[in-house]
Amino acid sequence: MKQTDTVTPIIIDTDPGIDDAVAIAIALYDPTLDVKLISTVAGNVGLDATTLNAEKLMTYFDKNVPIARGAAEPLIRQFEDASDIHGKTGMEGFDFPEPRKDLLLKENSVDAMRHVLMSSDKPITLVTIGPLTNVALLLKTYPEVKSHISEIVMMGGSVTRGNKGVMAEFNIYVDPEAAKIVLKSGIHVTMATLDAGMGTAIPPEETARMDDMGKVGHMAHDLFQRYRKRSFGTGLKMYDPCAIACILQPDLFTMQDAFVDVETAGELTAGCTVIDLKGYLHKEPNATVTTGVDSQRFCEWFMKAIERCD
Repeated sequence: MKQTDTVTPIIIDTDPGIDDAVAIAIALYDPTLDVKLISTVAGNVGLDATTLNAEKLMTYFDKNVPIARGAAEPLIRQFEDASDIHGKTGMEGFDFPEPRKDLLLKENSVDAMRHVLMSSDKPITLVTIGPLTNVALLLKTYPEVKSHISEIVMMGGSVTRGNKGVMAEFNIYVDPEAAKIVLKSGIHVTMATLDAGMGTAIPPEETARMDDMGKVGHMAHDLFQRYRKRSFGTGLKMYDPCAIACILQPDLFTMQDAFVDVETAGELTAGCTVIDLKGYLHKEPNATVTTGVDSQRFCEWFMKAIERCD
């Protein structure tokens, strides 16, 4: 993926969520990105909560980006959230203003994404920082949108082990069938993997500064301190912001083209992303995968990005 000086139009499909809130903020305040739509999905918490959280964020950031409500459950499987990590509402504990309701569209996420894609005069990048249910439904329902998608940049998958199942990263684990559809769609995918996110530890002296870095920094500081207090002393890891960084600053990452598929039938490995870095499967690459990150440079980029969010 090459950086460009032109503005990149994007759609963010998300399940906010703490990391999501920070990633969304960075994207909204970056002058080289044009966020056309926020699409919500069940993931970190249920769909009612993720949609309300998106409304809270747009109100707090004073942004007029439309919001579309997406899938409340995976394509096939029973829904499992991450409320044990993100809390019951996903972002409780911070005093957000009363959320605006005028940004929520009447049409669902799939129809809203199709409308934005088909009416755009240039291809759009889909940024997915939650389970891939909405995007899979979009590609199956309206395959004509594929030529209007520049690429899909996802936070998801793992080169090594998982953070939900033994071998599965959470976003893929929630709806592995959807992830499989997306990876087999023929659209190029850039994967900001769990492995890259685990290498992004923001040191305590930097996280302490966030509280004085405008309203986004203050929000991030309070949310992370509430839900990841231990990480404040050991290094705060950023996962969803890696997807935004893959667009804005791809040279922060070690990347490799590879064929990627998702295990859906395994009794113990459902949701595992099978990333063929050595070409054992003799299949053409369908993704560019982050295998590592320059932690110090990522930290510098991240802190500057938060500073610009005002």
